Amino acid sequence: MPRIGVFICHCGHNIAATVDVEKVVQFARTLPNVVFSSHNLYSCSEEGLAAIRKGIEENKLDRVVVAACTPRTHEPLFRRNCERAGVNKYLFEFVNIREHCSWIHAKEPEAATKKAMNLVAMGVAKAALLQPQTEGESNVIPVALVIGGGIAGLAAASALVSQGIETHIVEKESALGGMLREVHVIGPDMVDSRTLIDEYVKALERSPKAHIHLSSKISDLSGFIGNFEATISDGRCDEKVKVGTIIVATGGRELVPASGEFGYGSLTNVITQLELERRLARGEIPKSAVFIQCVGCRQPGREFCSRICCNASIKNAIRMLRAEPDASVSLLHRDIMSYGTAAERAYREASERGVNFIRFGLDRPPVVRQDGNRLTVAVFDENLEQELRIDTDLVVLATPIVPVEDVKELAKLLKVPIDRHGFFLEAHVKLRPVEFATEGIFICGSARWPSSVSECIAQGLAAATKASIPIREGRVIIEPITAYSDPEKCIACGNCVLACPYEAIEIVLFDGKRKAKVNEAKCKGCGNCVAACHNDAMEQKGFDTRQLGAMIDALIKSALEVSQ
Repeated sequence: MPRIGVFICHCGHNIAATVDVEKVVQFARTLPNVVFSSHNLYSCSEEGLAAIRKGIEENKLDRVVVAACTPRTHEPLFRRNCERAGVNKYLFEFVNIREHCSWIHAKEPEAATKKAMNLVAMGVAKAALLQPQTEGESNVIPVALVIGGGIAGLAAASALVSQGIETHIVEKESALGGMLREVHVIGPDMVDSRTLIDEYVKALERSPKAHIHLSSKISDLSGFIGNFEATISDGRCDEKVKVGTIIVATGGRELVPASGEFGYGSLTNVITQLELERRLARGEIPKSAVFIQCVGCRQPGREFCSRICCNASIKNAIRMLRAEPDASVSLLHRDIMSYGTAAERAYREASERGVNFIRFGLDRPPVVRQDGNRLTVAVFDENLEQELRIDTDLVVLATPIVPVEDVKELAKLLKVPIDRHGFFLEAHVKLRPVEFATEGIFICGSARWPSSVSECIAQGLAAATKASIPIREGRVIIEPITAYSDPEKCIACGNCVLACPYEAIEIVLFDGKRKAKVNEAKCKGCGNCVAACHNDAMEQKGFDTRQLGAMIDALIKSALEVSQ
């Protein structure tokens, strides 16, 4: 018979302020196969971990249930702790009584306590049926692939190459640098963009570890972490490369305003930020200019803030005024997004040099008209509560960074998600900001979300660090939560193959008969195949039918008992 120990965490006041922890501990002692139950103030602290190890050793426990907070951050910690005490780490069950209980029932302490009991009963029932598991391994091809040659991709590729990792850089344009090549200087410190790009490019061109593919794209991709095969097409021929990890750094592009929006395309000298960059690079400094922010964003259909447009306008306004101190510059905005100390200094400099910041509302946008050889901008100033009329030589439209055109095609090849705007979705915005849920594929730069140059570089370095880990270790560990097929029950109907979003299942010959087989390196344990199988041939380690059934039975029994 299994010997199960249950450890309930107070989590400070996070759990204990709502849930009667002592009552849950007493209830756990009445559950089948539970020989020990206790509580800790903080189970994840060294004191709490030591208490769990002591409980395991003194009571000869062979199954452990911890009821605490989120398993996303703490489950690996408790698994390692079980191993230290001599228990297979997959004989551990985590019960979340914070996010799933105390937090969402903060005003219902009695109901929260009963729910915590039910959750613990389910955890104990499953733990009794857990089996020891061993982790598998998969070799890693010591080569990386970086898709995109903008500043984020260059930073990532350079970091990989500097570690001696062979790296393929695939860029769809005829030169590296991405959209940054169209920017003359980088604000707020006025760094020359070409110098920065050339430093990265020259370092890559000198390295025998870097393979640069220009005017190319990824036309096909297969495989899994450690063993991807990508097809690189340049329009003339295809080259297949095997890589261990992939970094997506496809960047973004400047949104071209709709024809006629603020006079764009119909009025002379109504231009975008990148068009202004080209003029300033040629030394064409206007005597007057009006910048209009949030063109094409922060409105229905494209609600997001591009974050970097305000700083770009402020930077270019300062450049104009440094070259032409008597120039007249107005910046029309709905709000100023100028975060960071350096950007704040630039904002202050722009104000001191005479940039006129005018706030308008979405319901009363500026109106641009042609007046002879000049332009006239009418805007309702929300601070002054009056309409202003500004005569100017130039109107500059600040449009957002949006995803590149072929993002959906690439996302489909990589089997990674994008949001409704077309930006790639990371695995977790805080815990895994440069990783996809699909292992072995990483994300950085404006492909993820509009980012400044410094942010792109930082994310590129972070993605390279993550991508280099499995390559340097030479192997990846396969967590044993994967699906498996019982050949005695399988009739090779193919439902599991169709249901698998990771293409981890194939039909093979087994003792002369067609059977389903799971590639554990590809499988992510989503359980789709288990649900799709009519013959109950598919099961998932750690979540098999018996265990889930036992949890349901325990819930029904517990709910009846605690309600009395």
